Amino acid sequence: MSLLEWAAHATLLALLLVVIPFAWRLERRIAVLRGAGGDLQNGAADIARATEAAEAALARLRATAEQSGRAVAERVATAEKLRDDLAFLTERAEVLADRLDGLVRRARPMAGDAPAPPAAAPERAARSEAERELLRALQGLR
Repeated sequence: MSLLEWAAHATLLALLLVVIPFAWRLERRIAVLRGAGGDLQNGAADIARATEAAEAALARLRATAEQSGRAVAERVATAEKLRDDLAFLTERAEVLADRLDGLVRRARPMAGDAPAPPAAAPERAARSEAERELLRALQGLR
């Protein structure tokens, strides 16, 4: 072997000694990436399962919202009927209160002409006061 061959072998040996640690580190990093690739696949599968669960929950939420909307609409319809009934009854009560007021006003002058028994006078005054309060309350509703 010539000196030139020895120099080429020495250079090659030096380069191998430099490259071997880099190759060893590269191999370890590739092994880590392969392991992380499995974790990445597991993560992707977990995300897919979570997405499916979210879609199912969203469908259930939509169905519940639709049922609630129908229930509210039914209650609103019932409430509107009751409101109409109450308006009718209020109008009738106003008419009856006006008639009662007219009858009470017509009866007062007659009651003033005839002397009332002493025991009945406070009761009649209390009753007419109650009637006046009732009339005021009914007129306040108009």
